Amino acid sequence: MLWLSPVIGIAFALLAALCNGVSTIDRHIASTADSHRPAGRKLVGWLLRNPLWLLGSAAQVGAFVFQALALNFSPLSIVQPVLVTELVMTLILRRVWIRQQVAGAAWGGAVAACVGLTVFIVAADPRGGRPEAPASHWAVAVLACGGAAAVLTVLGRGGSPARRAVLLALAAGVMWALEAAFIKAATDVGDQAGFGALFTRWPVYAVAAGGLAGVVLEQGALQDGPLRVSQPLLVITDPIVSIALSVWLFDEYFVLNAGVLAAAAGGFFVMCAGIVVLSQTAPSDLQADPGLAESARPRSV
Repeated sequence: MLWLSPVIGIAFALLAALCNGVSTIDRHIASTADSHRPAGRKLVGWLLRNPLWLLGSAAQVGAFVFQALALNFSPLSIVQPVLVTELVMTLILRRVWIRQQVAGAAWGGAVAACVGLTVFIVAADPRGGRPEAPASHWAVAVLACGGAAAVLTVLGRGGSPARRAVLLALAAGVMWALEAAFIKAATDVGDQAGFGALFTRWPVYAVAAGGLAGVVLEQGALQDGPLRVSQPLLVITDPIVSIALSVWLFDEYFVLNAGVLAAAAGGFFVMCAGIVVLSQTAPSDLQADPGLAESARPRSV
């Protein structure tokens, strides 16, 4: 029954991706729909009074819970790539919830992303792992990821909205990958020492700090530019950095066969290409299509 644990982890990761899709749509609409919204510090208070933004934030909490459960069952190098299905979930939500017309190319990109992801997981067959990484490895990971996110954030304070969205999305992707590693460490502590021990160890506090940084950076990316710019960078950067962290911190590894690894790399490339195609051909805004919205209304007899 060793196969069951990764399957459960993938199921929870898919639920996390769905919650992330709901959260991204809700918070993006709440952050951009009102042209008279305040800026700077006043924006925080304004968003906290916005029901749609609060709904999106609740969905993000759900995503966090499901991600933690997924990481408890599966390696980091499986869970984080599965989270790229957030874009596929978002596309489905655009069609069935917002009632948008979706181009065939976008659906094709979604299929390519799912096929590439499946090939990557099956071929690479991530495995292994250790519950505790050496302190020196954590120091390198935190300095590298934190430093990269800080530099990208500083660079993203100026320029066009698209440029700011790109740099902040990259920073958020790096931070979310580091946050996933923190969550993995916290779940390992809970497994070994029990729930009560979480608050006596550092990972749970790192989760809180990393999550806050990730939310702020992601919110900036969603607010400063179009969704088609920020979202694909967010979901692609996260698994790339996460795979590196999974090897460096948790000693996870892949099948040591050149042909199999080439197939896995090809699958990962197809997944990323599908995400790019999907995000570039998906609707450019979150406005409902009038024809679809009208057809969805109940008709009187």
